[in-house]
Amino acid sequence: MLLTPEVLTILILNGIFALLGVVAFVLSVRIYLGWNIDSTLPLQYKLEKESFLASTIIKYIFSIKVPLFLFFVFALDKISNVITGAMCAAGVVDAAQIGMSLIVLKIINLYLFAYWLRLHSQDMTDKNQPYTKQKFGLFIGLFFLFIVEVVLEIFMFSSIEINKMVSCCGSIYSSSSTSAISTLFTLDTSLLLALFYGNYLLIALFYFLKNRYIFTLLNIIFIPVSLISLILFFGTYIYELPSHHCPFCYLQSDYYYVGYLIYFLLFIGTFYGLVVSFVKESKASYRVSLLFNSLYVILLTMYVVIYYIKNGVLL
Repeated sequence: MLLTPEVLTILILNGIFALLGVVAFVLSVRIYLGWNIDSTLPLQYKLEKESFLASTIIKYIFSIKVPLFLFFVFALDKISNVITGAMCAAGVVDAAQIGMSLIVLKIINLYLFAYWLRLHSQDMTDKNQPYTKQKFGLFIGLFFLFIVEVVLEIFMFSSIEINKMVSCCGSIYSSSSTSAISTLFTLDTSLLLALFYGNYLLIALFYFLKNRYIFTLLNIIFIPVSLISLILFFGTYIYELPSHHCPFCYLQSDYYYVGYLIYFLLFIGTFYGLVVSFVKESKASYRVSLLFNSLYVILLTMYVVIYYIKNGVLL
């Protein structure tokens, strides 16, 4: 499995990023320990030059993380064709014990890496660079998370056995499954939808009230609520099948790759909802968060409305 073109591409890029990350990590430790914007010593001037180098490396790594994550999902879907029983990326994830843990870690890292970029952007707009120690201190922790991600990725792809039978997405994401995901199907759909739309309406309310901490908390809650609602309810309208709940299949061409748009809208909307509490408060962050969360809700709702108009019934 390690020798497939898609997997080799991912591993080579991760290797390059890891080497660059080591350089940025060493510089970040030096900057975090020695930074003093009020100092006129030669060391401070040296650290300021090193901060630009480290920031450039980190920006390069993190800016590629989003498209690389999308390529990772694409690679999982592509190699599912050679694994017995797999029909999409879900089967590949199920084929490795650490598959789901790796995806969760990747998503967490995406939010943290995006936060670093936002923090850096805010830092560069102020001549006093108030977030310099904070952003390089953050990267010190992120570096270890990134290395863990790279190691887990190698273990995942190396542990997959092509000839070993795996479960298809239809059996993994069903009430009859023995996996942890099966417990989701015990949830009441009406209550889940009330929570989904209620959560969104509260986000819209606190957009106008501009309470940054409650706005952030509501966006944090919106992430799992949206994903669970997508799997249990809205996904079935994308597939137009009441028994199909896979969160990976609508990343395929059969569904016009709409999954990439869905997850992109959710990520941008919730990310900007989170940063209002951790970076200098910005009206633009509130607007971007509400806009993308609204587009996410409208897109999913339209699938239900269009299905009802076409068929006269709900699934």
